Amino acid sequence: MNKNSFLNLNRIEFIVTYRCSGKCRHCSVAPKLNRGGQSHLSADKTVQAVETLSRIFPISSVMTFGGEPLLYPDVVCAVHRKAAERGIPTRQLITNGYFSKDSKTVRRTAESLAEAGLTQLLLSVDAFHQETIPLDAVHHFARCAIAAGIPSKLHPAWVVSQSHRNPYNEKTREILSAFGDLNLPVSSGNNIVLEGNAREYLEAYYERQPLDLSVKCGSMPYTAPLTDVSSLSIAPNGDVLVCG
Repeated sequence: MNKNSFLNLNRIEFIVTYRCSGKCRHCSVAPKLNRGGQSHLSADKTVQAVETLSRIFPISSVMTFGGEPLLYPDVVCAVHRKAAERGIPTRQLITNGYFSKDSKTVRRTAESLAEAGLTQLLLSVDAFHQETIPLDAVHHFARCAIAAGIPSKLHPAWVVSQSHRNPYNEKTREILSAFGDLNLPVSSGNNIVLEGNAREYLEAYYERQPLDLSVKCGSMPYTAPLTDVSSLSIAPNGDVLVCG
């Protein structure tokens, strides 16, 4: 760490939009979804951010997500194209795979992502997304991504943890099996934290923990110590977040 600075960036995350094609009961940002105000990041501004930050810091990873980022594929492609141009090795996208009902648009979007240099597609499929998002449409997008040559993984959300026994996790395993014909690897996914909709719908599955003021800054999931900020997120309205 540079002892003269608390900002030691190696990763940039872009929350492209808070618009979404799903209505998931585990969504941590549900109160922000599909509201008024700025609907999405500007392609020009995201490119400028990647260019500027990668000249100042040794950025090794860029991620786009949302909301559903592929409702604005031009922004997503602009981010990853610039990241590839700047030699940033890890260029990831998290998507639920449902952004258009037109099969040609879906195929063209996958091809555009490949051309932009995306290095990893993380496809959110689980009991929560598939309550409102058609499985066939996501399967079609996955096929298009594979055909375009994009390295892809299924990226489920787990209640408490992957090993926890509950109806949601059982349903998620069933849904993942529906992609067996594509031979896609499954990432470790993410363990749902009690924020947004999850607090309302899933709290019963979590043990209430006593308040522990000895927990160190940056030790909780999706956080970092404020004395050594290695990652930042840029929200759709341009706000910069340095801690989850």
